[in-house]
This record gives sequence, C-alpha cells and structure tokens, in this order.
Amino acid sequence: MLLAKSYYLEKEVVIIGQTIIVAEDDATIQQFLHILLTREGFSVKVVGQGSEVIKECHNCKPDLLLLDIMMPGMDGFEICRKIREESKMPIIILSARENNKDKILGLMSGCDDYITKPFDSTELILRINAVLRRVKENSQPENGRNIVELPGLTINYISRITEVRGKQVDLTPKEYALLWLLSNSPAQVFTREQLLYQIWESDYYGNPGVVTSLVKRLREKIEPDCSTPFYIKTIHGVGYKLGVKPC
Repeated sequence: MLLAKSYYLEKEVVIIGQTIIVAEDDATIQQFLHILLTREGFSVKVVGQGSEVIKECHNCKPDLLLLDIMMPGMDGFEICRKIREESKMPIIILSARENNKDKILGLMSGCDDYITKPFDSTELILRINAVLRRVKENSQPENGRNIVELPGLTINYISRITEVRGKQVDLTPKEYALLWLLSNSPAQVFTREQLLYQIWESDYYGNPGVVTSLVKRLREKIEPDCSTPFYIKTIHGVGYKLGVKPC
C-alpha cells in the first residue's frame, strides 16, 4: 500500500550532524531507516512522495539523499536526473529492482551508489559513510592544484567550473570526475575497469559499458569533433587516456 503520509513522514529528529533525506513510500522501511540512521547520529527527514523530494532537497539541503526508485508521483530515476541538473549532492539509490539494467540506469542518472533490497543494515551504513567520506576527501585535490589548463580547456577544482574555448559547460559529477582524473594523470592509460573503480570507487557493478557511455557523454560536451577526439583518446584494447599535455 502506498502511503502519502505516515508518522515518519512528519517526524524529524534534530541532531547535530549530517542530514539525510530518505525518499521512501513504504511505512515499514521508513520507520526502520529512520531509527537506524538517527542511531548513527544523522539528522533524518523522510519523504513519501516522489513529487516532494526535489522540493525537500531545496529546503533541507541534505548531505545525502537515500532514494527509492518506485516512488509515487515521480520515479527515482527522474528525481536523480533533475537533482543532477543543479546539484552535486550525494545520492544513493536503495531499490528492490536488482537487475543490471536498472543499476546502469541509476548510474547514468547520476547516483553515487546503488544498493538493492533487502539490504544489510551494517553494509548500508558503511556505504553511506564511504560516499560522505569520498565527498569530503574530494573537496581538495591531492596534488594541491586547483586549476588544470589544457589547450582550449580549463578545469577549476574549487568552483567545479569547466570552460571549453572560454565557454562554460555543465558537467555531471561523474563526467567531471572522469575529466579531472584523466587531466591529472596525462601519461597514464586507464582501463575501463580502473575508471569504473576510481570514479565510483567500487567494482560492485562490474559493467565497463557504464564507463564507455560516460566517456561518450563527456566527449559530446567538450570535444570539437567527437569522431576524432582531441582531449580523450581511446587506446584500443586497453582503455582511455588524456590526448593532450596540460599547459
């Protein structure tokens, strides 16, 4: 039964710590996640209608969104895509849909992780903490450089602004992560498996096709001619590398 409202839909425990929005319409799962996450020290807001999730994210500005796919009003994939148009907020999809097609679609929509139901509570907390830790660690580049300049292309790590020939282009978090990784390792050839692990920090999905699709989308945004890529070179039988030297 889909519930528009529940006790947990209205209840918010104020805790000094990071905030998680739980987008879930099942009242039993709402209750379980609310108890689990508050015990871990998170401030929790539960939303039971898909159409309300984006509004709550604007109002609450959470540190992470835990998102079900099968939501009334708007499904999780559409919610994820709309949030990614304007925010880099971490998103973990928590869904009963466990086939690879849905996992790939979730990743393509911009989620940071995909966990299937039923789930282990300890694993869920570890995954949430891993995503939050990754966001914190990525707030500063390891090599201390904040800006990378390539011929006709500038990448600003702090502002997350990328400019191609003086014009700003909008990149999703995964597209940006791929471009930053390649531009900071100009001599390295990355296999699809390495990129899958380093960008998503997991080999859980095990589908290099996700990387191929990500490279294609990034090329469409930055390459002068996608048929003869200038910035991202394909090394046939191996993977990808940066095609130019940083200035």
